Amino acid sequence: MAAATEKRARRGSVKEDSEPHGWLGLAFVLPSLAFILLLFLIPLAMAVWMSFHNWPLLGRVRFVGLANYAELMGDMQFWHSLGFTALYTVLVTVAIMAVALPLALLVDRPLRMAGFFRTIYFMPVVVGFGAASTLWMWLLNPDNGVFAELLRGLGLIDSAPRPLESFWPALGVIILMVVWKTAGFTMVILLTGLQSIPNDVIEAAKIDGARPLARLRRITLPLMRNSILLALVLNVTSSMLAFDQFFIVTQGGPNNSTISAVFSIYLASFSSYRLGYGAAMSFVLLVVLVALSSVQLAFMRQRPEDSR
Repeated sequence: MAAATEKRARRGSVKEDSEPHGWLGLAFVLPSLAFILLLFLIPLAMAVWMSFHNWPLLGRVRFVGLANYAELMGDMQFWHSLGFTALYTVLVTVAIMAVALPLALLVDRPLRMAGFFRTIYFMPVVVGFGAASTLWMWLLNPDNGVFAELLRGLGLIDSAPRPLESFWPALGVIILMVVWKTAGFTMVILLTGLQSIPNDVIEAAKIDGARPLARLRRITLPLMRNSILLALVLNVTSSMLAFDQFFIVTQGGPNNSTISAVFSIYLASFSSYRLGYGAAMSFVLLVVLVALSSVQLAFMRQRPEDSR
């Protein structure tokens, strides 16, 4: 009887001790919940509500139901911008991964100045996209830009090239700038995956006679799977939301061929002053991003043995 009473008393004391910890945990979580509520959930709900209205920048707001979405289905400019954004996303993601992976492999080696090179490769990441776009506009200026002056000084050209006047050269310039700007961040993600591989595994492969390329293909890359998928998710998401580089460098040209999806939303909302229509476009883009991210995260959660 005494033992049972003591057990109940102990259980009650544990419950009383856990209550303050529960409230303390809630107090720590509340700032994050308030941040998500104020800066994500409420604006998202507001954007969805706006998408069902004819919402001019100034003037009377009028409920139109699904009219904005019906109009959007036939808006070839928006679907062209979405297709261009998809093309840009594929090309720039492949380019970033192709540059970041060799950089990660290089700085992972026990070199004397490995830390210095890591810093140098990462430095462009801290530059904002607006500043980087303005810098590259100055570098590409055909009259007094650095590239033009350098080529003239070497006697390679008489007149400076104008890459922004054609679609593929303009897209190539944007991809080159984005790779320079963001490859360092992807390098850090991949470097984290590289450094998480046990040295014993690599040493065992060397003892078994595996060559460097075989070790990379059969050991290093499979063990970096989660890091690679994380880098892909971040690069795809940021590329689908690209705006600054096209707004500043190409300004949508030539002939509106480099208007990204976000740029198209900007034009509808703040050039045509159709905020409701722009909100409908934003919601469609959100659905596309959620679908892409869900597929990538599903691959991330899948175990390597499940894919065999």
